Amino acid sequence: MTKVVGIRFKPHGQIYYFNPGKLKLKDNLTVIVETEHGLQFGSVVNKDIEISDSKIQNNLKEVIRIATKQDYLKHKKNLKDATFALKKCRQIVERNDIKMHVIDATYTFDRDKLIFRFLADNRIDFRDLAKELASIYRVRIELRQIGVRDKAKEVGGFGPCGQKLCCARFLKDLNAVSINMAKNQNIALNPTKINGVCGRLMCCLKYEDEIYEEIRNSMKQPGEKINTEYGEGTITSLDVLNKKYKVNVPNYGTIEININESN
Repeated sequence: MTKVVGIRFKPHGQIYYFNPGKLKLKDNLTVIVETEHGLQFGSVVNKDIEISDSKIQNNLKEVIRIATKQDYLKHKKNLKDATFALKKCRQIVERNDIKMHVIDATYTFDRDKLIFRFLADNRIDFRDLAKELASIYRVRIELRQIGVRDKAKEVGGFGPCGQKLCCARFLKDLNAVSINMAKNQNIALNPTKINGVCGRLMCCLKYEDEIYEEIRNSMKQPGEKINTEYGEGTITSLDVLNKKYKVNVPNYGTIEININESN
């Protein structure tokens, strides 16, 4: 087990884990950490956590120091300047009719890089945009295309279940979710029922799909014939979770039977 500390860079944003080193950290304390994108200013949200070594995919970066008043003032200036940079970037995008929607802009703490994130339906050639932004701000420009699921992960929110979004709480990898997963679970294919706040299929459809698939493979399928105590009938639908069939028996009607009652 390895002791780590959880750091959040944006309100309601994703939590990232770092090695606290010899620092004595408290919740809500602001710190400076090194990330793959450079130095960042963040807040401690989980001061004492132990995780399995097998769950650490890469070497943990260390918390560099507890933030000072000067660090805080610099961070506030970075946020203000990034807001103006976002407005400028959107103006350039609109002027050049680039088919993209710029979500946000972020300076690294040391202002070594200015990162813009955007949504787009297709791949975008943003080389001219990056050159113009670099000429204005005189820093390295990074334009990063994200999906609507990534946006939901960063922004956070609540799902139809009333719980905080899984992607914002604990999901690290947003794996593909298919419509077949909803079909396997006999869920009505109504977008308002199976889509999350991001507009894509809900990630939780994947959680139980393996169990549903296993049970479904052990059952007969709709359209097949089956013997019941009332005679031979045709399976019309399945209740996979409860392991039941609905069967239409000629001259009798529709009945419901358990899988262990069929033959």
